[in-house]
Amino acid sequence: MRAQLARIDAVLVQAVIAAALSFAHLHDLASAAGQDGWKAWAYPVSVDLLLVAAWRRLRSGRDRAAGWCWFLVALAASLGANIATAGLLDLGDVPDWLRILVAGWPALAFLGGTLLAHTAATSVADAVPKPEVAPVAEPLEPEPSPPAPAAALPAPLIAHARKIADAHQARTGAPIDTATLRARLGVPAPLADQIAAHLT
Repeated sequence: MRAQLARIDAVLVQAVIAAALSFAHLHDLASAAGQDGWKAWAYPVSVDLLLVAAWRRLRSGRDRAAGWCWFLVALAASLGANIATAGLLDLGDVPDWLRILVAGWPALAFLGGTLLAHTAATSVADAVPKPEVAPVAEPLEPEPSPPAPAAALPAPLIAHARKIADAHQARTGAPIDTATLRARLGVPAPLADQIAAHLT
């Protein structure tokens, strides 16, 4: 247990030292390139945050191409600052192209961070399993029943119904409907339907 804690402590100490050195190199380079005061301190924070955001994207396993792209951009900025401040570059006379790169970094880091954050939100939303919704069965409307075939009915009943229908049409000017015929004859609805079928 102690050996494991000692190993973790050693890794943590190593990470803190490396981060502090890289942070200082980025600050020194930004300061030499004309970014003074708080701006020089903001550059290492920006680079490290982009590096962490890209690393988290790679660990998530989603949209790894974007993760690798921005991870390499941030890593190049960090390594470039470390190498540039190792004595290979005169920090008293920084070339114009490096000043341009340092001045353009905030826009690049903002773009990368925004793209990583936006696609991360989309990916998380996509990764959440959506509950399966059973298709809603629409109630089936009953098909209209075809009119009952005209069964053989007693001729006197049909004659009486025709007489009632003719009187109704003469009085109202409209053919008699089944409900009125049923009421006038006093018969059940199915029988009224059959009688009406005989009258048409």
